[in-house]
This record gives sequence, C-alpha cells and structure tokens, in this order.
Amino acid sequence: MYFCTSTCWNWLSLIEEVRLYDHFYQWMADLRSKGCGVASYVLMPNHVHLLLFVPGGLSINSLLSNMKRFSAYEVIKRLKAAALDDLLAQLAEAVNPAASGSQHYRVWRISSDIKLCYSDWFIQQKLDYIHRNPVRGKWELAENASSYEHSSAAFYLHGKENKHVRLVHVDEVGFL
Repeated sequence: MYFCTSTCWNWLSLIEEVRLYDHFYQWMADLRSKGCGVASYVLMPNHVHLLLFVPGGLSINSLLSNMKRFSAYEVIKRLKAAALDDLLAQLAEAVNPAASGSQHYRVWRISSDIKLCYSDWFIQQKLDYIHRNPVRGKWELAENASSYEHSSAAFYLHGKENKHVRLVHVDEVGFL
C-alpha cells in the first residue's frame, strides 16, 4: 500500500480548469484491471492524493509516471479545445528547452510524493488527511468531507459505495 501525491505545475488548478475528473476515474478503473486497488483518493483542483494497493511485480513509480504522462496529454488537449492560451503559455514557459526532449508543456511537478504505508497508524493518518483535504485550510470545497464528490470519504464515513471508483477497503489490503 502506498500513499501518493501528484501536484500540478506551479499549483495551477488544472484538474478543475479542464474538469479532468473523468480521466482520473478511468485511470483508476484501469489500475483495477492490472490487479491494483484504490483504497482511498481525493481529487483536488490542483493535486491528487491516493492510497493505492500495488501487488508485487508492478512498479508504483511506473504507474504514477504513466498517469501523469497521459493525463498531461489530456490536459493539453482540453486547454487547446477551450482556447485557454494563457494557461498553455504558462505551461510551455515551464519547460527547459535544453532538457525537454519532445516535451512542450509542463503539466505536473516533476516528482510525485510516494510513501510506503508501513503500519495501521500510518494508513489511518493518511486516510484522515485525504478525507479532510477538501474541507480544511484554504480549501472549502464542501460543507463536510463526505459531501465532496471527488473523494472516497463517504465510503469510509458512511459505508456508501463510490459512484466513480470501485474502492478496496484498507481492511482488505492494509495493516488495519
């Protein structure tokens, strides 16, 4: 089980700007077909937190790298379709031409935060963090954690099936 965070370049709210939620839900469904499990998630306007079960033989780094690469293509496609040239220009300026190869836009921060979940306490801490994210600090995206649509909070707090993702409860795969 891994706790993962990926953040949009320069904290831009690209996920919300292009309504990328459907793309993430499809990616999470694809993970399931590879034998992975999504235990918890929150999709924020400019970042995503995940608790993922990844069986042996698969690389969490490769899974997240592919997510970032293919979602970046989708973000750029949607920004172009919406003629959001100012955002496209910001993302293009972020690319170092000498080191970019074929990359034309920087959609995500270069590295993702990936932490191996090593105990019940750590998993519970990350579940709480994920579920509080949309309703604390500068974010007031919902009245309470379980009413934020792009989160697994209602699954854990009220036992509601998630309409976007077939979740795997941490009790089934974690230490809890």
